[in-house]
Amino acid sequence: MSFIDEAKFYVKGGDGGNGCVSFRREKYIPRGGPDGGDGGKGGDVVITSTKGKNSLLDFRYRSHFKAERGAHGMGKDMHGRKGRNCVMEVPVGSIIRDVETGEVLADLVSDGQHVIVSSGGGGGLGNAHFSSGANRTPRHATKGRKGEERWLRIELKLLADIGLVGLPNAGKSSLLAKLSAANPKVADYPFTTLEPQLGVLQFKYHRPYIIADIPGIIEGAHQGAGLGLSFLKHIERTRVLLHIVDISVDDFHNNHEVIENELLEYKQDLSGRLRLLVLNKIDLVDPEMVLEIIQAFRDKGIQTCAVSALSGEGIEDLKELLSETLDTIREEDDRHGEQDSEA
Repeated sequence: MSFIDEAKFYVKGGDGGNGCVSFRREKYIPRGGPDGGDGGKGGDVVITSTKGKNSLLDFRYRSHFKAERGAHGMGKDMHGRKGRNCVMEVPVGSIIRDVETGEVLADLVSDGQHVIVSSGGGGGLGNAHFSSGANRTPRHATKGRKGEERWLRIELKLLADIGLVGLPNAGKSSLLAKLSAANPKVADYPFTTLEPQLGVLQFKYHRPYIIADIPGIIEGAHQGAGLGLSFLKHIERTRVLLHIVDISVDDFHNNHEVIENELLEYKQDLSGRLRLLVLNKIDLVDPEMVLEIIQAFRDKGIQTCAVSALSGEGIEDLKELLSETLDTIREEDDRHGEQDSEA
Protein backbone atom coordinates (compact mmCIF):
# COMPACT_ATOMS: atom_id res chain seq x y z
CA MET A 1 0.00 0.00 0.00
CA SER A 2 1.38 3.40 -0.97
CA PHE A 3 1.94 6.09 1.62
CA ILE A 4 0.35 9.38 0.57
CA ASP A 5 1.05 12.43 2.75
CA GLU A 6 -0.10 15.34 0.57
CA ALA A 7 -3.15 15.88 -1.61
CA LYS A 8 -5.25 18.59 -3.23
CA PHE A 9 -9.02 18.27 -3.30
CA TYR A 10 -12.23 20.18 -4.02
CA VAL A 11 -15.11 20.60 -1.56
CA LYS A 12 -18.59 22.04 -2.05
CA GLY A 13 -21.34 22.51 0.48
CA GLY A 14 -24.83 21.58 -0.60
CA ASP A 15 -27.03 24.27 -2.15
CA GLY A 16 -30.02 25.35 -0.14
CA GLY A 17 -33.46 24.24 -1.28
CA ASN A 18 -35.83 26.78 -2.86
CA GLY A 19 -38.79 28.23 -1.02
CA CYS A 20 -42.24 27.31 -2.29
CA VAL A 21 -45.11 29.45 -3.61
CA SER A 22 -48.38 27.82 -2.53
CA PHE A 23 -51.83 28.76 -1.25
CA ARG A 24 -54.06 26.82 1.06
CA ARG A 25 -57.04 25.65 -0.95
CA GLU A 26 -59.63 23.62 0.94
CA LYS A 27 -63.32 23.33 0.19
CA TYR A 28 -64.68 24.87 3.37
CA ILE A 29 -61.84 27.30 4.15
CA PRO A 30 -62.09 30.38 1.94
CA ARG A 31 -59.09 32.63 1.50
CA GLY A 32 -56.79 30.01 2.99
CA GLY A 33 -53.76 32.20 2.46
CA PRO A 34 -50.16 31.42 1.52
CA ASP A 35 -48.68 28.17 2.87
CA GLY A 36 -45.47 27.73 0.92
CA GLY A 37 -42.74 26.10 3.04
CA ASP A 38 -39.05 27.02 3.29
CA GLY A 39 -36.29 25.17 1.51
CA GLY A 40 -33.88 23.04 3.56
CA LYS A 41 -30.31 24.09 4.31
CA GLY A 42 -27.59 22.42 2.25
CA GLY A 43 -25.30 19.93 3.95
CA ASP A 44 -21.80 20.86 5.16
CA VAL A 45 -18.50 19.24 4.22
CA VAL A 46 -16.92 18.11 7.49
CA ILE A 47 -13.41 16.76 7.99
CA THR A 48 -12.83 14.61 11.07
CA SER A 49 -9.62 13.01 12.32
CA THR A 50 -9.34 9.33 13.21
CA LYS A 51 -6.63 7.03 14.51
CA GLY A 52 -7.94 4.40 12.11
CA LYS A 53 -6.06 5.95 9.17
CA ASN A 54 -2.35 6.69 8.75
CA SER A 55 -2.18 7.71 5.09
CA LEU A 56 -4.05 9.96 2.65
CA LEU A 57 -4.46 7.08 0.21
CA ASP A 58 -8.21 7.77 -0.19
CA PHE A 59 -7.39 11.03 -1.97
CA ARG A 60 -5.62 9.13 -4.76
CA TYR A 61 -8.99 7.77 -5.93
CA ARG A 62 -11.24 10.71 -5.15
CA SER A 63 -10.62 14.45 -5.27
CA HIS A 64 -14.12 15.97 -5.25
CA PHE A 65 -16.34 15.96 -2.18
CA LYS A 66 -19.85 17.42 -2.25
CA ALA A 67 -22.54 17.56 0.41
CA GLU A 68 -26.21 16.95 -0.42
CA ARG A 69 -28.39 19.90 -1.38
CA GLY A 70 -31.40 20.82 0.76
CA ALA A 71 -34.85 19.74 -0.36
CA HIS A 72 -37.25 22.33 -1.77
CA GLY A 73 -40.13 23.62 0.33
CA MET A 74 -43.65 22.41 -0.42
CA GLY A 75 -47.22 23.48 0.13
CA LYS A 76 -49.10 23.10 3.44
CA ASP A 77 -46.17 24.81 5.21
CA MET A 78 -43.92 21.78 4.66
CA HIS A 79 -40.28 22.77 4.91
CA GLY A 80 -37.62 21.00 2.88
CA ARG A 81 -35.31 18.47 4.54
CA LYS A 82 -31.75 19.56 5.37
CA GLY A 83 -29.11 18.09 3.07
CA ARG A 84 -26.86 15.36 4.47
CA ASN A 85 -23.34 16.36 5.45
CA CYS A 86 -20.37 14.96 3.60
CA VAL A 87 -18.05 13.62 6.32
CA MET A 88 -14.42 12.94 5.37
CA GLU A 89 -12.15 10.93 7.67
CA VAL A 90 -8.45 11.80 7.67
CA PRO A 91 -5.50 10.65 9.81
CA VAL A 92 -4.63 12.36 13.07
CA GLY A 93 -1.85 14.84 12.30
CA SER A 94 -3.47 16.27 9.16
CA ILE A 95 -3.20 19.98 8.35
CA ILE A 96 -5.89 21.52 6.12
CA ARG A 97 -5.07 24.66 4.08
CA ASP A 98 -6.99 26.81 1.62
CA VAL A 99 -5.18 26.54 -1.72
CA GLU A 100 -5.92 30.11 -2.80
CA THR A 101 -5.04 31.96 0.42
CA GLY A 102 -2.72 29.47 2.10
CA GLU A 103 -4.69 29.90 5.34
CA VAL A 104 -4.54 26.98 7.77
CA LEU A 105 -8.14 25.97 8.41
CA ALA A 106 -7.40 23.16 10.84
CA ASP A 107 -4.55 21.27 12.47
CA LEU A 108 -6.07 17.97 13.59
CA VAL A 109 -3.79 16.66 16.32
CA SER A 110 -6.18 14.45 18.31
CA ASP A 111 -8.64 11.68 17.58
CA GLY A 112 -12.20 12.86 16.87
CA GLN A 113 -11.43 16.49 16.06
CA HIS A 114 -13.61 17.89 13.31
CA VAL A 115 -13.95 21.07 11.28
CA ILE A 116 -16.47 22.35 8.75
CA VAL A 117 -14.47 23.28 5.65
CA SER A 118 -17.37 24.12 3.37
CA SER A 119 -20.74 25.33 4.66
CA GLY A 120 -24.00 24.49 2.99
CA GLY A 121 -26.19 27.25 1.60
CA GLY A 122 -29.22 28.48 3.51
CA GLY A 123 -32.68 27.45 2.35
CA GLY A 124 -34.96 29.88 0.52
CA LEU A 125 -38.08 31.33 2.14
CA GLY A 126 -41.56 30.20 1.12
CA ASN A 127 -44.26 32.73 0.27
CA ALA A 128 -45.83 32.30 3.73
CA HIS A 129 -43.06 34.57 5.01
CA PHE A 130 -44.12 37.47 2.82
CA SER A 131 -47.77 37.70 3.82
CA SER A 132 -48.81 41.07 5.26
CA GLY A 133 -51.85 43.30 5.60
CA ALA A 134 -50.93 45.03 2.41
CA ASN A 135 -50.11 41.83 0.53
CA ARG A 136 -52.24 38.87 1.55
CA THR A 137 -51.45 36.80 -1.51
CA PRO A 138 -47.67 37.01 -2.02
CA ARG A 139 -46.73 35.18 -5.15
CA HIS A 140 -42.98 35.01 -4.71
CA ALA A 141 -40.48 32.99 -2.73
CA THR A 142 -36.69 33.08 -2.54
CA LYS A 143 -34.23 30.61 -3.94
CA GLY A 144 -31.80 28.70 -1.77
CA ARG A 145 -28.26 30.05 -1.53
CA LYS A 146 -25.34 28.31 -3.12
CA GLY A 147 -23.11 26.18 -0.94
CA GLU A 148 -19.55 27.32 -0.27
CA GLU A 149 -16.94 25.78 -2.58
CA ARG A 150 -13.13 25.85 -2.54
CA TRP A 151 -9.97 23.92 -3.28
CA LEU A 152 -8.06 22.66 -0.27
CA ARG A 153 -4.71 21.05 0.37
CA ILE A 154 -4.15 18.44 3.05
CA GLU A 155 -0.74 17.61 4.47
CA LEU A 156 -0.03 14.77 6.88
CA LYS A 157 2.62 15.04 9.59
CA LEU A 158 2.81 11.75 11.43
CA LEU A 159 2.18 11.79 15.15
CA ALA A 160 4.47 9.26 16.79
CA ASP A 161 6.07 8.80 20.18
CA ILE A 162 9.39 7.66 18.72
CA GLY A 163 11.03 8.65 15.43
CA LEU A 164 13.91 6.69 13.93
CA VAL A 165 16.38 8.85 11.98
CA GLY A 166 19.74 8.15 10.41
CA LEU A 167 21.65 7.83 7.18
CA PRO A 168 20.49 5.30 4.57
CA ASN A 169 21.49 1.73 5.48
CA ALA A 170 22.03 2.57 9.17
CA GLY A 171 19.68 -0.28 10.08
CA LYS A 172 16.52 1.66 10.97
CA SER A 173 14.15 -0.79 9.28
CA SER A 174 15.81 -3.76 10.99
CA LEU A 175 15.55 -1.99 14.33
CA LEU A 176 11.87 -1.19 13.73
CA ALA A 177 11.25 -4.88 13.06
CA LYS A 178 12.98 -5.81 16.35
CA LEU A 179 11.12 -3.22 18.41
CA SER A 180 7.66 -3.91 16.98
CA ALA A 181 5.63 -6.33 14.90
CA ALA A 182 6.15 -4.21 11.78
CA ASN A 183 7.56 -5.95 8.72
CA PRO A 184 9.40 -3.27 6.72
CA LYS A 185 11.50 -4.04 3.67
CA VAL A 186 15.11 -4.78 4.67
CA ALA A 187 17.99 -4.98 2.19
CA ASP A 188 21.73 -4.27 1.99
CA TYR A 189 21.46 -1.21 -0.26
CA PRO A 190 20.63 2.46 0.53
CA PHE A 191 17.14 3.93 0.39
CA THR A 192 15.40 0.62 1.00
CA THR A 193 12.70 2.59 2.84
CA LEU A 194 11.02 5.04 0.46
CA GLU A 195 8.11 6.01 2.71
CA PRO A 196 7.57 6.28 6.48
CA GLN A 197 6.83 3.01 8.23
CA LEU A 198 4.87 2.73 11.48
CA GLY A 199 5.15 0.16 14.23
CA VAL A 200 3.85 -0.29 17.78
CA LEU A 201 6.24 -0.83 20.68
CA GLN A 202 4.45 -3.09 23.16
CA PHE A 203 5.22 -3.31 26.88
CA LYS A 204 3.81 -5.74 29.42
CA TYR A 205 3.02 -3.16 32.09
CA HIS A 206 2.96 0.07 30.09
CA ARG A 207 0.80 1.51 27.35
CA PRO A 208 2.03 0.90 23.77
CA TYR A 209 3.98 3.56 21.89
CA ILE A 210 3.98 4.41 18.17
CA ILE A 211 7.31 4.24 16.29
CA ALA A 212 7.87 5.96 12.94
CA ASP A 213 10.78 4.90 10.70
CA ILE A 214 11.67 7.98 8.65
CA PRO A 215 13.34 7.24 5.27
CA GLY A 216 17.11 7.76 5.18
CA ILE A 217 18.33 11.33 5.48
CA ILE A 218 21.45 12.45 3.59
CA GLU A 219 23.56 15.58 3.70
CA GLY A 220 21.61 18.51 2.25
CA ALA A 221 18.22 16.95 3.05
CA HIS A 222 16.99 20.22 4.61
CA GLN A 223 17.46 21.77 1.15
CA GLY A 224 15.61 18.94 -0.59
CA ALA A 225 18.48 16.56 -1.34
CA GLY A 226 17.58 12.87 -1.52
CA LEU A 227 14.11 12.27 -0.13
CA GLY A 228 14.61 15.60 1.62
CA LEU A 229 11.80 17.76 2.88
CA SER A 230 9.10 15.26 1.92
CA PHE A 231 9.89 13.18 4.99
CA LEU A 232 11.82 15.47 7.34
CA LYS A 233 8.48 17.03 8.26
CA HIS A 234 7.38 13.75 9.84
CA ILE A 235 9.87 14.10 12.68
CA GLU A 236 8.42 17.44 13.82
CA ARG A 237 5.81 15.83 16.06
CA THR A 238 7.71 12.87 17.46
CA ARG A 239 8.33 12.95 21.21
CA VAL A 240 11.70 11.19 21.14
CA LEU A 241 14.19 10.85 18.29
CA LEU A 242 16.30 7.71 18.05
CA HIS A 243 19.39 8.60 16.03
CA ILE A 244 20.67 5.34 14.54
CA VAL A 245 24.37 5.23 13.65
CA ASP A 246 26.16 2.32 11.97
CA ILE A 247 29.45 1.99 13.89
CA SER A 248 30.78 -0.75 11.63
CA VAL A 249 31.94 1.89 9.11
CA ASP A 250 35.08 4.01 9.52
CA ASP A 251 33.44 7.44 9.29
CA PHE A 252 30.59 6.87 11.76
CA HIS A 253 31.55 10.03 13.72
CA ASN A 254 31.08 12.12 10.59
CA ASN A 255 27.81 10.31 9.82
CA HIS A 256 26.56 11.22 13.28
CA GLU A 257 27.39 14.89 12.70
CA VAL A 258 25.68 14.92 9.28
CA ILE A 259 22.31 13.93 10.74
CA GLU A 260 22.63 16.27 13.72
CA ASN A 261 23.37 19.18 11.39
CA GLU A 262 20.47 18.33 9.09
CA LEU A 263 18.03 18.27 12.01
CA LEU A 264 19.34 21.62 13.22
CA GLU A 265 19.20 23.22 9.76
CA TYR A 266 15.68 21.93 9.11
CA LYS A 267 14.11 23.24 12.32
CA GLN A 268 15.91 25.07 15.10
CA ASP A 269 13.59 23.68 17.77
CA LEU A 270 14.66 20.12 16.86
CA SER A 271 18.04 20.83 18.43
CA GLY A 272 16.35 20.71 21.82
CA ARG A 273 14.23 17.63 21.08
CA LEU A 274 14.98 14.70 23.35
CA ARG A 275 17.31 12.44 21.41
CA LEU A 276 18.84 9.04 22.13
CA LEU A 277 21.85 7.83 20.19
CA VAL A 278 21.66 4.17 19.18
CA LEU A 279 24.90 2.60 18.00
CA ASN A 280 23.90 -0.21 15.65
CA LYS A 281 25.68 -3.24 14.15
CA ILE A 282 27.83 -3.89 17.23
CA ASP A 283 28.04 -7.53 16.13
CA LEU A 284 30.51 -6.34 13.47
CA VAL A 285 32.77 -4.46 15.89
CA ASP A 286 35.20 -5.63 18.59
CA PRO A 287 33.39 -5.49 22.01
CA GLU A 288 36.14 -3.45 23.64
CA MET A 289 35.96 -0.92 20.82
CA VAL A 290 32.19 -0.69 21.28
CA LEU A 291 32.65 0.18 24.97
CA GLU A 292 35.17 2.87 24.08
CA ILE A 293 32.83 4.39 21.49
CA ILE A 294 29.90 4.41 23.93
CA GLN A 295 32.00 6.11 26.58
CA ALA A 296 33.29 8.70 24.11
CA PHE A 297 29.74 9.78 23.23
CA ARG A 298 28.62 9.74 26.86
CA ASP A 299 31.56 11.96 27.77
CA LYS A 300 30.03 14.51 25.39
CA GLY A 301 26.75 14.34 27.32
CA ILE A 302 24.99 12.23 24.66
CA GLN A 303 22.67 9.54 26.00
CA THR A 304 23.86 6.42 24.21
CA CYS A 305 23.09 2.72 23.96
CA ALA A 306 24.41 -0.01 21.65
CA VAL A 307 22.49 -2.73 19.84
CA SER A 308 22.61 -5.22 17.04
CA ALA A 309 19.35 -5.11 15.12
CA LEU A 310 20.46 -8.29 13.37
CA SER A 311 21.21 -10.48 16.40
CA GLY A 312 18.94 -8.72 18.90
CA GLU A 313 21.77 -7.90 21.31
CA GLY A 314 20.97 -4.85 23.43
CA ILE A 315 17.36 -4.61 22.19
CA GLU A 316 15.81 -5.31 25.61
CA ASP A 317 18.03 -2.66 27.21
CA LEU A 318 16.91 -0.18 24.56
CA LYS A 319 13.23 -1.01 25.19
CA GLU A 320 13.71 -0.46 28.92
CA LEU A 321 15.41 2.89 28.29
CA LEU A 322 12.59 3.97 25.95
CA SER A 323 9.96 2.92 28.47
CA GLU A 324 11.56 4.97 31.25
CA THR A 325 12.08 7.97 28.98
CA LEU A 326 8.55 8.02 27.59
CA ASP A 327 6.98 7.46 31.00
CA THR A 328 8.91 10.47 32.32
CA ILE A 329 7.69 12.61 29.41
CA ARG A 330 4.13 11.47 30.01
CA GLU A 331 4.31 12.34 33.71
CA GLU A 332 5.65 15.81 32.87
CA ASP A 333 2.82 16.33 30.38
CA ASP A 334 0.26 15.31 33.01
CA ARG A 335 1.74 17.76 35.53
CA HIS A 336 1.71 20.59 33.00
CA GLY A 337 -1.88 19.73 32.12
CA GLU A 338 -2.92 19.92 35.79
CA GLN A 339 -1.13 23.26 36.23
CA ASP A 340 -2.81 24.69 33.13
CA SER A 341 -6.25 23.55 34.32
CA GLU A 342 -5.67 25.15 37.75
CA ALA A 343 -4.56 28.38 36.13
